[in-house]
Amino acid sequence: MRCWNELRRLSVVLSAAVLWGCGSAALAQDLGNQAGVVVDAEGVLQMKVFSDPTGQLTQQRMAAAKASLDPKVSAFSKLRKISLNRLEDAIRNRDGAATEEMRNLAGLLRVRYVFYYPESKDIVLAGPAEGWMTDISGRVIGLTTRRPVVQLQDAVVALRAFPPGKQPTRLIGCSIDPTEEGLAAMQQFLRTWGSRAVPQQTMQIVEGLQTSLGAHTVSISGIAPNTRFAQVLVEADYRMKLIGIGLEQPPIRMVSYVDRASPAQVSRNALERWFFVPDYECVRVSEDKLAAELVGDGVKLVGEGELVTAEGKRQAGQSSNKASQAWTFEFTRRYPELAERSPVFAELRNLIDLTIAAAYIQQQDFYGKSGWRMELFGNEGKFTVQTYQTPKRAPAAINAMWRGNTLMTPIGGGVTIDAATAVAQAKADEKGAVAKTYEQTQPNLAPGQWWWD
Repeated sequence: MRCWNELRRLSVVLSAAVLWGCGSAALAQDLGNQAGVVVDAEGVLQMKVFSDPTGQLTQQRMAAAKASLDPKVSAFSKLRKISLNRLEDAIRNRDGAATEEMRNLAGLLRVRYVFYYPESKDIVLAGPAEGWMTDISGRVIGLTTRRPVVQLQDAVVALRAFPPGKQPTRLIGCSIDPTEEGLAAMQQFLRTWGSRAVPQQTMQIVEGLQTSLGAHTVSISGIAPNTRFAQVLVEADYRMKLIGIGLEQPPIRMVSYVDRASPAQVSRNALERWFFVPDYECVRVSEDKLAAELVGDGVKLVGEGELVTAEGKRQAGQSSNKASQAWTFEFTRRYPELAERSPVFAELRNLIDLTIAAAYIQQQDFYGKSGWRMELFGNEGKFTVQTYQTPKRAPAAINAMWRGNTLMTPIGGGVTIDAATAVAQAKADEKGAVAKTYEQTQPNLAPGQWWWD
């Protein structure tokens, strides 16, 4: 692996993300700026910053939302219940055209419970809710909490992954990875420099590394790639890596991976991968299995190491280095705070919650027990959710700093949601709290009604 030694004094960090700058030139976030990812017509990811420095635009949007919303749906609710099969009936009665209230699931902020009521045959998602507005980045958020609202289109994608009468989807996820050809070209570029690099050439080397490495490939599994669900998975993964390598300043104080890493801890040809997974101990169920609660924050960041050969091939390596382990541990520990300030991470949590809820509905055959065949939500021709550009490529990001003589290599990773495992590891509700909440939420709904507090 001689080529990994030849660039003697330059330590380079690469990731599957947009190049924002070098060293300390990080993408900053403050109360007047909101960051997001857009996908262009060619499927290339691009970061975009939405600015409202005075807050006036946000205040106008908030006032307009308050004036237009029904006070009943706008009021904060600790536990709003959404009957999925009644909601489908209500949309069918409108010839498939969902209202704003339907698209935003009556302001549901998180899925905390899944209920099934045998007498009324309702399949229910429940959690906190409030009125909503669309922020300057286009996200739908709560009026007071500013938390992202759970979207019907995302719930439909999750339900289609665990539909009635079919096999469950084994894994849902995304990955952003350098190509084998790009890794090989990058190593060839490094060989042309030998040991003659000096600090004044940092940007020249960074640009050459970015050009030789080329675009990273975005892959999506288990769901339709042209959905909002898929785009949120990719954006969360993408921006986590930017934070890790110091190219996006998070809204809370965190020590990034590059701030922790030292040449002594990193193998010369190591490829560090970080990816999100569910917290697989996040489900608690009642004794009769009619109620399940999603507990905790539901999201973990984990890491693993790989090795890259001179030809650009990736091989299984040792476990993550200490800097990576400390970084993933802190990111997981601080995830609730991060999600409060950076909406995409709250949205990722919502997607994981929805996926686990859908897996539980299928596992317990609430479809069969209720006679719900999901004929509208399960049919793209009747209820369209595949309306987004498919993410395909992400330009490589490179952050450079002078620190020793070890080359720190591209970062891969993604999101992997194994909902079946989370459901299989569900814990019993020994204290009866889930059953008690279930008993207190019995539906008594008027014709056409699909949510209640």
